[in-house]
Amino acid sequence: MGLNDVWRTTMCRIVRNCGPAGIAILLAAFVGPASAAETVIHYNKDYVDEAMAPPSFDVSDKMAVLAAVLNGLPDKVKVYPTENYFYFWFHHKGIKYAGNLRFDVADRDAGIVHFNYFKDFTDWQRDENGYSADLGKADGIVLTKAADLAYDLEFRGRKVRFELNDVGASKPPADALRPNETYIGPVFDESAIRFFLVFDNDQKIFLYLLDETQPVADQFDISEVSDRITIGKRTGFAFYDDRFAHRKILAGISQLNTSVNNYLDGPFDQLPDNFLRGDVLQKAILAESPESAGKIDRFGNSPDGETRYLIAPYMQYGDVSELGAVSDCAKKEEPPVYYSCFSYVGSNETEDAPPGDSTDPDRVESDVPDIKQPAK
Repeated sequence: MGLNDVWRTTMCRIVRNCGPAGIAILLAAFVGPASAAETVIHYNKDYVDEAMAPPSFDVSDKMAVLAAVLNGLPDKVKVYPTENYFYFWFHHKGIKYAGNLRFDVADRDAGIVHFNYFKDFTDWQRDENGYSADLGKADGIVLTKAADLAYDLEFRGRKVRFELNDVGASKPPADALRPNETYIGPVFDESAIRFFLVFDNDQKIFLYLLDETQPVADQFDISEVSDRITIGKRTGFAFYDDRFAHRKILAGISQLNTSVNNYLDGPFDQLPDNFLRGDVLQKAILAESPESAGKIDRFGNSPDGETRYLIAPYMQYGDVSELGAVSDCAKKEEPPVYYSCFSYVGSNETEDAPPGDSTDPDRVESDVPDIKQPAK
């Protein structure tokens, strides 16, 4: 799904990689203190072995794939992204598949886990046919709440505890939040970059601020278009050093990453579900988009749960020079209009609108599944 649609599907976020020989599954989470603390060396030999390994299950058998996923895990794992997706990937008959388990705040306490996997996207193919299921007791799944933000998943005699990421205490420093802004909540993206999601009540726009209260898992180059714009060497995330507050605003992400919907496609799909205070997000969405009244719940989901309001104000740049539009706007404008320079709205059918243009008649609801893959 393109990030320029006003809605995004909640069907799935998918990823890929490698793992134990035979089934070649590797799960997208650190599995213990050692792996989080030590540098991991990856070898081409493992990639080749996994790509050539004969299949150990029928890829169309969802329950067999789920069993393989759980059997490849230790007894306890951490789920980092704040929309509670636990990503995995595997090779099967030479093809990479990618998938996730999701512990959705809406129904996890009712014993439901969402399970998805697909052929991963590449620049040369985009097969959107895949396998999805909402699993519970009727499927032999036992999902129980072990503690706040901790869930035990048991299937075919294997039990794994999934610890959701408790970043609820994270808040922007006092000098990073302006008086006219509402702090929505903390975002931990699958890229390993942390953000603060805020809403500008004057301009009625959302902004993602870089969380620098913890070490940032990237290094940055000063861009060619402005010394106020820095670009992550690993992520390609472009941040603007705010002229009027001590903070960096996410100004752009690489279109190369959004085209294959990988880990680096921006934080739009990792909203702070576990930490939303009442209807703070819903109120902000309705302020930005009054036409959504009666169409969303407090998470921004549609009544049928199939779509979610898209919060992706940043530019998708094809070339770094395109970020000059943000820089030029931010140079000449003053608050409050200045902050509209970081709300870059467009559509799949039209060119991106200039920064500060908050209206787009071509924004539509998308029915394309949101597929997630890792960056190479």
